[in-house]
Amino acid sequence: MDTQQVSAPRRTPSPVRGGTKPTSGVVHINARHTSRFTVIGNHLAQHRELSLLAIGLSTYIQSLPAGARIGIKTLAERFPDSEARIAAALRELEAHGYLSRTRERLPNGRVVTRTCSYNQPTGTAPQRPAPAPAPPPAPEPRRQAPAPAPPPVAAPAPAPAPVTPPPTPRPAPTPPPPPPLPRPRNPLPQYLRAAAALLTDLHRHAAEITLTEKDVVLLAPAAATWFERGATPAALRHALTHDLPQPLKRPAKLLRYRLTALLPPPPTPEHPTVLLQNCDRCDRAFRSPTPGNCPGCATDDTHARFPVPAG
Repeated sequence: MDTQQVSAPRRTPSPVRGGTKPTSGVVHINARHTSRFTVIGNHLAQHRELSLLAIGLSTYIQSLPAGARIGIKTLAERFPDSEARIAAALRELEAHGYLSRTRERLPNGRVVTRTCSYNQPTGTAPQRPAPAPAPPPAPEPRRQAPAPAPPPVAAPAPAPAPVTPPPTPRPAPTPPPPPPLPRPRNPLPQYLRAAAALLTDLHRHAAEITLTEKDVVLLAPAAATWFERGATPAALRHALTHDLPQPLKRPAKLLRYRLTALLPPPPTPEHPTVLLQNCDRCDRAFRSPTPGNCPGCATDDTHARFPVPAG
């Protein structure tokens, strides 16, 4: 007999069940756990629809003791993932039945979130087997068939319910038309020319007000009404350009409103309006109850008729 080699090392046992080592793929080196371990089913570890983050998060939650806090902020402090990714993973677990979150009101009135973690997805847990069906009853002795019963009388069909016509939609309310623009009682040409010139020149005082030729023709009679009621060009310009809204989208509509709403009252007999006249000699505008020459031309005429002697 050969001498036994007691110093020869023992053959290392195969880490694979059955003693067959695979030629490719993963090789499991398993050690038996006796404490601090959690049992996870392959239905979770190999789930084909859950993301890797959701599978890992469910594994972590199932390993926690009862009563542990698993809010989104708490999990974000524990793991490097963002709160948005953790919230999405929790919604995945809820959709596949591994997690449920419900809102409950405590006796003191405080509302808390109750979280339940399932090691089996909801609806897939094994159920108790159904009881065996009862044996069929013994056949009864054959009896003589009774006489056929008369056919039942059909009940009258119920009257159809009245069809209610659908309600007629009410038309949308039409906004009231804007009030008409004021017009002068005596449309003097000098008033209309002065009004058109003032409206055309408004963009020099307020860049937001840019009027078209059509807007000037439409608004000029209303501005002439202001002059007929004694308003000066400076007062009218201030009323049209002061405290403009920002941004100003429709300048012509705003001027139409201000020319109508801020129109001064008509003159009274105690305070007649001094009209704006054009000088017959130099064609300059001046205020006078009657037409004629402006004060400057009237002074020149006086000097021409009555010259001052020299010396």
